[in-house]
Formats: sequence, C-alpha cells, structure tokens
Amino acid sequence: MTKLDSSAAWASAAGMVAANRDVLLAIAGVFFLLPSLAAAVFVPAPVLATGMSEQQVLDALQGYYASSLPVLVLLSLVSMAGMLTMLVAMLDTARPTIGQAIGRSLRAIPSYIGAQLMIALAVLPFAMVLVAVLAQGIAERFAAAIVFSAGLYPIMRTMMVGPVMAQTRERSPIAAIRASFRLTRGNAGRLLTFIGLATFFFLVVYGLIMMLVGVVLVLATDGEPQRLIGEAIAGLLQAIGYTYFVAILAAVYGQLSCQEPDLLSTFD
Repeated sequence: MTKLDSSAAWASAAGMVAANRDVLLAIAGVFFLLPSLAAAVFVPAPVLATGMSEQQVLDALQGYYASSLPVLVLLSLVSMAGMLTMLVAMLDTARPTIGQAIGRSLRAIPSYIGAQLMIALAVLPFAMVLVAVLAQGIAERFAAAIVFSAGLYPIMRTMMVGPVMAQTRERSPIAAIRASFRLTRGNAGRLLTFIGLATFFFLVVYGLIMMLVGVVLVLATDGEPQRLIGEAIAGLLQAIGYTYFVAILAAVYGQLSCQEPDLLSTFD
C-alpha cells in the first residue's frame, strides 16, 4: 500500500501545469471559463437581497434551479468533458493529441456519470436517514454538519474514479469505483488534508482578489457591465483553480498507482 506524499504530489501537479501551461489554459478556457460565462449571461444566479427570510431565500433558489436546470446540466457536462480531457492528456503515456484526448473524454462521460450516480445513490439515502436519526437528539443543523463531515470519507475514497477511467480506459463504473477504493486505501485522511489545504489556499486567494476586483468595479462602472466583468474575472480564477485541481488528481493517481505522469512533454 503506497502512502500519499502530499508535498511530492503538489510538486508533480505544479510541474505538469508549468510544463504545459499554454495548452492547459486553452482547454480550461474552452471547457471551464466559457461555460461559466455562458451561465452568467443566460442563467444568472438570483440576487439574494439583505433581509430576506430563510423561506424567501429557499423559494428564490428553488425557482432558479427549476427554470435553469437543463442549461446548468448541459454546462456541467462541458466542464466534465474538460476535466476528463485534461486527465487523459496528463496520464496517458502514449501522449495523445488534444483531439484524441477530447474524443476519449467524450466516450468516457457516460461511464463517469454512471459512477457518480452509483456513488450518490449509495451515500445519499444513508446520509438522509442518519440526519433524521441524529436530529432527534441534536439540532438539525448540527446533525447535517456531522453527516457532511462523515460523507467526506466516501468522497475521498472515490476521488480516483476519473483518473482511473482516463488512464486505464476503464468503462465499467463498478470496476472504476473498486479501483479508486483500492488506490486510496489507507490514504483517505491524507487525501482529505491535502485537498482541503489546497482548497482553503485557493479560496483565500480567490476571496482577496475578488474583494479587490469588487472595489475597483464599484469605482469604475455599475449595472450589468459591472456584473459581467466581475463574473468573467471570477470565471477565469475558477478555471485556473480547477486546472490545478485536475493536475492534483493526476499527480495523486500517478503516485498511488506508481505511474508518475510525464512532466516535460505531456501533449503533442
């Protein structure tokens, strides 16, 4: 059983991004940034005014998702294809072209969705029952927080499903889930700590940048242009962050499977 070395995994992920920065950012622009901009233009999130009651917030969100769900699902599929494209290109030792990587990612999407649905169907009913049981003795919010924390364990154990499908061309959702459990055995805590710290760092940097951007936009413009410029900058930062996240997945998979990705020439 290989123990995860988070420092080595981060160095590998950063190396992959640095060695292939231009191509990765191009993929991120098409598959991550453009869907984000499309969502901002065609299905903007509802404005939640200060002072709204909890029920009003819930009604606003329910109305938003009820009317926007088809578009949001389509945009999510595009982002999913981008993630798998990056993983194929990073992990396939045959060094596929970008076109080949996109083609393989599109063929893998049904299997990947199937795996995610199986995971959700296995976890959510148990989580709902556990929340209901715990809520009998403690506040419902505390019960939900406890169940959410416990739910991070299966999420970490199945984190390698995408890399498995990308590198091995596995199309069986069950086989990919089993492979992910095998790879992450004894490493769920290390993986959670690593990804948690990386996420925290990104959120701090993202928050500081967007705070500065917000001040500048308030002084420079207003109305719809202000919103769209803010959404564009937020989308760009999120695309960069997601690129590093995918690289982290590839690096962790390479380490746990003892197949280090090639840092110098991933793409043709």
